[in-house]
Amino acid sequence: MSGLVLKLGPKERVLVNGAVIENGDRRSRLSILTPNANILRLRDAIRPGEVNTPVRRVCYIAQLILSGDADIEEGRIQLMRGVEQLSQALSDDDSRQQLSDATEAFLEGEFYRGLKRLRSLLPREERLMASRPRPS
Repeated sequence: MSGLVLKLGPKERVLVNGAVIENGDRRSRLSILTPNANILRLRDAIRPGEVNTPVRRVCYIAQLILSGDADIEEGRIQLMRGVEQLSQALSDDDSRQQLSDATEAFLEGEFYRGLKRLRSLLPREERLMASRPRPS
């Protein structure tokens, strides 16, 4: 993740290599120079109780890798399986492009970029789940 720049709002928190860091009262920018640092914006974090849809499950795996709570190689395998399953359900061109971008990011070890691509699918998934007929 060499060269990552985080732009933080006032009091925003970020997890860096297992340590929670809170920004001060003003907006700021942090340049992360260490390659392969585990970084996760806590405002983007999905809590365990919120992992209740297919896209959220795959996002959560990426999040566990970013927080350092999952083995990178095992997590990458799970991510690739999850993206493959999502590609079977989300077949429109935009979703396919986001899934393709996420796959590329995961293969390159850029888990934050892949997580961002997957998170862009959350509103679409929410609409699809809401329009699904409910069992009687």
